[in-house]
Amino acid sequence: MESYLLDWANLLLRWTHVITAIAWIGSSFYFVFLDSSLTPPVDEDLKRQGVSGELWAVHGGGFYHPVKFLVSPPKLPEHLHWFYWESYSTWLTGFALFTVSYLWSAGTYLIDKSVMDWSPGAAIGAALGFLVVFWLAYDAICRTLGQRKNGDALVGACVALLVCLASWLACHWFAGRAAFLLVGAMMATSMSANVFFWIIPGQRTVVADLKAGRPVDPIHGKRGKQRSVHNTYFTLPVVFAMLSNHYSFTYTHPHNWLVLIAMMFAGAAIRQFFVLRHGFKLGRNRHPWSYAVAGVAVLLGTFVWLLPQDTTGSGAMKSGAGGAQPTAVEGAIGFKTVQAVLEQRCYLCHGATVQMKNVRLDSPEGVKLHANNLYQQVVVTKIMPMNNATHITEAERTLIAKWFTDGARVD
Repeated sequence: MESYLLDWANLLLRWTHVITAIAWIGSSFYFVFLDSSLTPPVDEDLKRQGVSGELWAVHGGGFYHPVKFLVSPPKLPEHLHWFYWESYSTWLTGFALFTVSYLWSAGTYLIDKSVMDWSPGAAIGAALGFLVVFWLAYDAICRTLGQRKNGDALVGACVALLVCLASWLACHWFAGRAAFLLVGAMMATSMSANVFFWIIPGQRTVVADLKAGRPVDPIHGKRGKQRSVHNTYFTLPVVFAMLSNHYSFTYTHPHNWLVLIAMMFAGAAIRQFFVLRHGFKLGRNRHPWSYAVAGVAVLLGTFVWLLPQDTTGSGAMKSGAGGAQPTAVEGAIGFKTVQAVLEQRCYLCHGATVQMKNVRLDSPEGVKLHANNLYQQVVVTKIMPMNNATHITEAERTLIAKWFTDGARVD
């Protein structure tokens, strides 16, 4: 029953998390586009009101004319829309999902004893520490270096080094899949913290000053814009980290931390291309093709790097990321042979007592029903057993592969 309840919690939280993330990322991308596409106003009345930029757009059968005030409008409207619940909802559902999926079963999903043999409590504490320490370090970098001359470039370089260090640590402390997701979670936490601690408080200060008739300090807008820009460059690396758990060839690689860094760099470079592309169309900067080329080149390089290697001399590729080609098995494999492997390696989570993901393998009918998933998870991707907690061998994976390719008979 616990497994069934956890599956439902995982499903509903993941669904909600994706929906709120779409809303947050969508609004973030739109406002980056808007800022990059604004042109100086032509209308004299708009200039007198303090408008610094405007944009004419057509969408959904209507015309839109958004304008941006340099510091603040002459008068606040009665209804002012705030963009923050998208961010907060994304983080809250994401943290809840991380708790249900990883922290609740830390011994299974967070810990790989071949990487770091520690207690679930210690692993959970370290994982939560990643979220907090990264934010504190990132925020300190922005506070101390962000206001200097060429501060943006300096902050960007320091944050990139910080992300690389965190990626190396995560991949040397936690199970590969958990490490990738944890790096994405720490960056997403900083994104939401930027909104909570800097962007929204600055905007509230500006609104309070306007209502009180006090002069508005433009520093709040500059700080908010700086953190917002950081958030947009974090977005594609975070999305990759969150999706990576579906692609075991990335996080199971012996140098998985380098794979993670390469993919995140590619995402950030491609995002830079799209950000600068808006300015190029208005003649503000040169064509940003070099960023797109750099991002695609890194992706292609990573693709070639991760190609399975021929270790047999026969043209056959090794199965799984970083694993050796198992020795071929001669003759037919009977179900009793496979059942003995399943009993030793799989019944712990898919037997009479526990049925993780509602999968039960302790009967011929259950094995037949889940034969394809068994082959994919155990032989092809080698995701299961999770972090190889039950120490399945390559020879046993080969037995399952031969049984499956011979027809997956259970009689």
